[in-house]
Amino acid sequence: MTRFMVLLLAAIAVNPAFCSADDVTDDLPVPHLPAKPYEYVDVQLPPHLLFPDFRYGNAVGADNTPQDNPITNAGATLGRVLFYDKRLSANDTTSCSSCHQQQHGFSDPERFSKGLHGKRTKRRSMGLTNARFYAPGRFFWDERAATLEDQVLMPIQDDVEMGMNLDDLEIKLRSVDFYPPLFESAFGTPEINRDRISRALAQFVRSLVSFQSKYDRAVSFGKGVYPTFENGLNKQELLGLQLYSGGFGLGRSARCDRCHGTTAHISRNATNNGLDLTTDKDDGAGGGRFKAPSLRNVAVRAPYMHDGRFKDLREVIEHYNSGVQNHPDLDRSLSRGPGRRRGRGRGPGRRGGDRNGEPVRLNLSNTEIDALVAFLNTLTDHEFLRDPRFSDPFADLNQPIAATKQRSTKKDAPANPERAANREKLARKALKKARAATEPRIKTAELMLIVKRFAETKAAQEAKNLLGGAKK
Repeated sequence: MTRFMVLLLAAIAVNPAFCSADDVTDDLPVPHLPAKPYEYVDVQLPPHLLFPDFRYGNAVGADNTPQDNPITNAGATLGRVLFYDKRLSANDTTSCSSCHQQQHGFSDPERFSKGLHGKRTKRRSMGLTNARFYAPGRFFWDERAATLEDQVLMPIQDDVEMGMNLDDLEIKLRSVDFYPPLFESAFGTPEINRDRISRALAQFVRSLVSFQSKYDRAVSFGKGVYPTFENGLNKQELLGLQLYSGGFGLGRSARCDRCHGTTAHISRNATNNGLDLTTDKDDGAGGGRFKAPSLRNVAVRAPYMHDGRFKDLREVIEHYNSGVQNHPDLDRSLSRGPGRRRGRGRGPGRRGGDRNGEPVRLNLSNTEIDALVAFLNTLTDHEFLRDPRFSDPFADLNQPIAATKQRSTKKDAPANPERAANREKLARKALKKARAATEPRIKTAELMLIVKRFAETKAAQEAKNLLGGAKK
């Protein structure tokens, strides 16, 4: 191994962020987009998602799409590219899709996701199916993000997840040839900034609506919002539906729909579901309350809960069957206590329960548990899980390339003044870091890296001079 490679690897090992936000790598793939853009706007949602109904609730009424950021085809296309692009991380190793994988309902099969430097997140990755349908509009398990537009930028900046400074991200994306045309198509001009990045990512996430599961096909046997489930579900699944929401004359019901309602199977607000007697270690949104994602595609996104403590759906049901803890802020629907009250929204409105109330025990039989699991499996939308509109554009090599191109490597390629200015700025920032390095071997390796990656810049020449001075 050459002396340069030894020093280079030493620099990366000690300061892995150095060769990330300070450089634009040329060897990452470009997106392969269809010649005719995918349709994200004119999507025919079924009537049971569009119209309110006294029996099944109002899914479309929970739509959190803001008026100033409606889904557009160009915006969602850009958002899809950003969602899957590892350039959004500081070291070009991690994308949003690393923790939100399509085949797992845009969640992660790992209990805790692995970030850009191999560290694990503190909570598990939340599924994004039907994220559009949540009336409070807040995001993350603890609802710390007021909107989806706020949420999508937070993992990018998180030191564990993607570790990218937004100022550097803007500069970095401006230096990637295929992004200005995509931003111009989405927003009218090629300007790249964090607001547009946020808006495009939010549009793509809101486009992730599931409506082609076995459950949806069963609903379609009825008229409008009045389904005839008997024609679409088998006997075991029907029993599971009875246990889930009641009303089918097949016996008792656990009424899961009190917390996971409407035909989109969404929650109304964050709740305490009795996971722990005390929640000092993780109090969520306060009082041990956590937001729950839609149950669509729930069967493919194990493990479960904010901390991934349950490995499968049977364990989840067994928790509600016999394991709910008597937390003082336990949701009223899970308590027999007369003093419990079901608050709305955030803050102390969820609190004030009666400590003398006893948690509900469902006492489901194995047959009933099996039926409930079978019903939850009918919410799996296999079309959604392989829909090319939501897939990785950097891996879809069968699609013809449109509006994207690999950066030219020819020496006689025409100069791009904006790109040259961006690279000079990045090189200057890297040079500043190199000058500040206190350990000689790291300083030398960082200077050599600048010379290698920014050879055409004035900053690289200064780095060469510094290296020459060091040798003397």
